[in-house]
Amino acid sequence: MSEPLPEQRVRPKATGSLSRRMILIAAAWIVVLLAGGGFALDRVLASAVTRNFDDQLEYVMTALIVSAEIDSGGEVMFTREAADQRFLEPNSGLYWQVGAQGREAFPSRSLWDRRLAYGTPHSDRGVHSYDSAQFGTEKLRIVERDVKLPGSPVRWRFQVAQSREGLDSQITVLRRTLVRSFALLALGLIAMAALQTFYGLWPLRKVRAEIARMRAGQSARVSDAMPLEVQPMVEELNALIEHNERQAEEARRHAGNLAHALKTPLTVIMNAATAQADDLADTVIREARTMRRQVDHHLARARAVGRRGSAHSRAEVWPSVESVERAVARLYRHVRIDVAGPKDLSVHVERQDLDEMLGNLIENAAKYGGGSVFVTVVAEAGFVELLVEDDGTGIPEEDRIRIFDRGVRLDTGKPGTGLGLAIVRDVAEIYEGTVSLEESEDLGGLMVRLRLPAAG
Repeated sequence: MSEPLPEQRVRPKATGSLSRRMILIAAAWIVVLLAGGGFALDRVLASAVTRNFDDQLEYVMTALIVSAEIDSGGEVMFTREAADQRFLEPNSGLYWQVGAQGREAFPSRSLWDRRLAYGTPHSDRGVHSYDSAQFGTEKLRIVERDVKLPGSPVRWRFQVAQSREGLDSQITVLRRTLVRSFALLALGLIAMAALQTFYGLWPLRKVRAEIARMRAGQSARVSDAMPLEVQPMVEELNALIEHNERQAEEARRHAGNLAHALKTPLTVIMNAATAQADDLADTVIREARTMRRQVDHHLARARAVGRRGSAHSRAEVWPSVESVERAVARLYRHVRIDVAGPKDLSVHVERQDLDEMLGNLIENAAKYGGGSVFVTVVAEAGFVELLVEDDGTGIPEEDRIRIFDRGVRLDTGKPGTGLGLAIVRDVAEIYEGTVSLEESEDLGGLMVRLRLPAAG
């Protein structure tokens, strides 16, 4: 099956614009806050305007009460007329009336043939304000108070009423001003949120442009200075690019090494076949084994590289040690293998790779030792160390570096490929671990120290 073209590759589904999402959230929050604040402010200002309107009516009513007296017939009379000329004009919109239960009401001339409703009696002498629709289309605001005048056995109700037209027009102008002001404020705040979003997300656009430049081969890294919030992402991106480049370089190097390693055996086989050598079969078998060792080595590295990743790789050390110990004990029944150390340690290594490294080390100790192998597990500052000791003759210090090279064997009298320690070293380095050779103080032979990153 052919590889899909770049334009045919499945792209991750987009979940919408981040800028639009941030602007919509900010706009919704601004509208909610301004609507709530505008409603509260409208209530406060409308109440203040209405209270001021009532205070003016109450002032007129107080003036009427002060100038009111009881005449000889027991009716209310005023020592002076109300100062406002509108009380003398019929249906002017400003009225007063004095009345009592069972008495004929005494109205202002502006009421003409109409009368204010008396309503229900009050149990107090306080001032009462309310709206009334008793005159039909003319809405009234009424202020009233019950007063007992000197020389009168009854309580008189003083009422002052005024059309709400002026009050309602003031409230309408006030609300129109509030709506326009808050709408302008909302638009300004939303525009500021949009500008802030555009400016705040600008570094992400720069990162996108830098990635496009890298794809075009114009740069190798994101090198521009970024804000503190974006810089960690840029650093991780650069680290990922470096990691991929390192893996690609490793793949190229291993492909070249494998090609070079297979070239010589293939040349030997072709020369023997061309010359129709008598030992052609032996030559093919010998060189095929050599090629198989090389292929096994590079496959082991390829598997480790493919599974590498400290965030996902994890293996418990003790079960792996026990598994390898049982397998080696069955192959070398004369060898005694002792294991010690804590049983709850884990490393950032795939279990198969850990088994392969331990298998090579413990099998080498059993094969080249004198019959005793001691495996110790130690926790050490973010790492787990596995010490594999044997009681053999050991390895001279001058050969401890060379022994890690592929195919190098110091003891050619025993079967082997010479790739064991090389595989251990390569796989350990892939997981950012190390392996070193030392002298065993307890058994007198070789001690291999395998150091791997610990998993919490």
